[in-house]
Amino acid sequence: MNNKKIMIAYKLIRKLKNGQLSPLFIDKKSRLPINVWLDAELHPTKGFATRMGWHCTIKPCAPHLSKKGRVWVEVEVEDFEFFERPESQGGTWVLAKKMKIIKELLNF
Repeated sequence: MNNKKIMIAYKLIRKLKNGQLSPLFIDKKSRLPINVWLDAELHPTKGFATRMGWHCTIKPCAPHLSKKGRVWVEVEVEDFEFFERPESQGGTWVLAKKMKIIKELLNF
């Protein structure tokens, strides 16, 4: 079910030594600016399921992923759907066609 409303979600991303932000796995050479709406793109990657959209969570929790060199960010998402995953993978995921990073979360 798609939803054109905007909601708050969370995303774990890489924080490079120079402070720039980057996706964890898919299209990880790209950079993610803050406060800019970004359209989702499809980048099929060997070893990963192809799911169109920005992958976010409804809470800043992804126990299956390391936090080393990574930070949680609060994002706004638009035109999204929910994708159920096990709690060990963060529970409900949000797959969004549009995403905007609002801020980095501290102490997560």
